[in-house]
Amino acid sequence: MSKYSIEQFIRETKQDDAENEYFELETPRILEVNLTDQVWAKAGSMISYNGQIKFEREGFLEHGVGRFVKKAMSGEGSSLMKATGRGSLYLADQGKKITILELNNEEITVNGNDLLAFEPGVDWDIQLMKKVAGMMSGGLFNVKLQGRGKVAITSHYEPLTIMVRPGQPVITDPNATVAWSGHLQPEFRTDISFKTLIGRGSGESIQMEFNGDGFVIVQPFEEINTSGERGK
Repeated sequence: MSKYSIEQFIRETKQDDAENEYFELETPRILEVNLTDQVWAKAGSMISYNGQIKFEREGFLEHGVGRFVKKAMSGEGSSLMKATGRGSLYLADQGKKITILELNNEEITVNGNDLLAFEPGVDWDIQLMKKVAGMMSGGLFNVKLQGRGKVAITSHYEPLTIMVRPGQPVITDPNATVAWSGHLQPEFRTDISFKTLIGRGSGESIQMEFNGDGFVIVQPFEEINTSGERGK
């Protein structure tokens, strides 16, 4: 374990006081939002702030009836909060690594549990994975983001981006899949022989298959728990 004097520790770990980008990584696992108006963030992700900032949990009809219905149907466990005002806001999610992406009229689909924050100019919608709802306990939901602005996503440990090429499908574990190109439409399939080989306790092994031209981001961790809901 490293040893520091108090002065050394403060020097090594103190926040950056300079005026920086809207989203900045203070550490690989702490996001600073230099707030001047508002930002959408994962509920419960605030760890500290200074300035005049007001927090509101996402209202039932905040983004319209359609999205509210989707959230109810998907059993979404990752609600959003809106932070409004001016100041420095610090966000984190269970010590997961944070990656900042800047959309330039592009689309990306993120697993609902791995979305930390996004600028208000980014449009979003919930995508229900209907085909997998009966296969996986708790189902699976994702958030499609598009437009211009920054998006912060999280992953357990270092993420890996795998390129998807026409005629060369990429297969992933849903519990290890973080995000993918917004235009890709993954297919879900079961593999009983794979389940038998590795000796999983119950249910077939569920896999995601990506076809087309794009990318998929995975993490070296299966985000699952005993309650059957993914990543809570």
